[in-house]
Amino acid sequence: MAEVTRVPLENEFQEPTFAGRLKYVAQLLWRDKAAVAGLVIILLLVTSAIFAGHLAPHDPLAQNLRATKHPPAWQEGGDWGHVLGTDQLGRDQLSRIIYGSRVSVTVGFFGAALAASIGMVAGLLAGYLGGKVDALLMGLVNLLLSIPYLVLVIVVAAILGRSLLNVILLFGITASPLFARVTRGEVLRIRKSGYVESARAVGATTGRILFDHIMPNLIGPLVTLATFEMSAMIFYEAGLGFLGLSVPPNVPSWGNLLAIGRESLLAGLPWLSVYPGLAIAITALGMNLFGDWLRDVLDPRLRRGQG
Repeated sequence: MAEVTRVPLENEFQEPTFAGRLKYVAQLLWRDKAAVAGLVIILLLVTSAIFAGHLAPHDPLAQNLRATKHPPAWQEGGDWGHVLGTDQLGRDQLSRIIYGSRVSVTVGFFGAALAASIGMVAGLLAGYLGGKVDALLMGLVNLLLSIPYLVLVIVVAAILGRSLLNVILLFGITASPLFARVTRGEVLRIRKSGYVESARAVGATTGRILFDHIMPNLIGPLVTLATFEMSAMIFYEAGLGFLGLSVPPNVPSWGNLLAIGRESLLAGLPWLSVYPGLAIAITALGMNLFGDWLRDVLDPRLRRGQG
């Protein structure tokens, strides 16, 4: 019997390679110029945080009483040795803003990661198990959400004291109910889908259903929410620093710089408040622009609507 040679179909489906997927994502990103701008801002922020020691022109804690209250370089009395001016103790403002990005990146990233971890576990258990577990966990979530967020954060921060670890734990715990509710809602929707019912029918364990069939579908909503929460946490950390409840006062952070600048506004030193405030605003804008694009890309329903 003659051997039959298989001729591949011209349009036969092939699994896309990692390079192909990366190229496709890059094309989607390039179409959205606002998302590109947001990503550039985020990359600049992360770069300044990682390489602050190389990018900062001066030691952020070094005092120079001969160069106090210098305005930015382009104003009268300024010099290019201190581009954004100096404070009352002669500390370089640009260097302090660059080093302050470290606190913002650390709080935003680890705070959102902790909140997502706690909220995802709680939401998975509540949504999949249901019953008393759902009632107990969602009762705790609703209790936390019923307390005004800023009031809760300020009270807990005042009790815990000023440290970077305390700020991360505070934001991670207080923001976790948002992730829990989003996760629970997605699990309630996914667990009734056909592929989950099929997996349950063939005897798949609860762990396999959760990790293989449900959790991959949670990545999109949770990553998008985490991006927006990082932006919010940077704002909240700055607010706590402004109130004297964030990191210790000797640590350069954007909130601490705002607190110092507040005392200097009446003394005619507006640059001590303006430029840390601009850094916070630009960072939040970049994260929100990129988060909007992530939401559109990771949600198949929105992609179909755009098509």
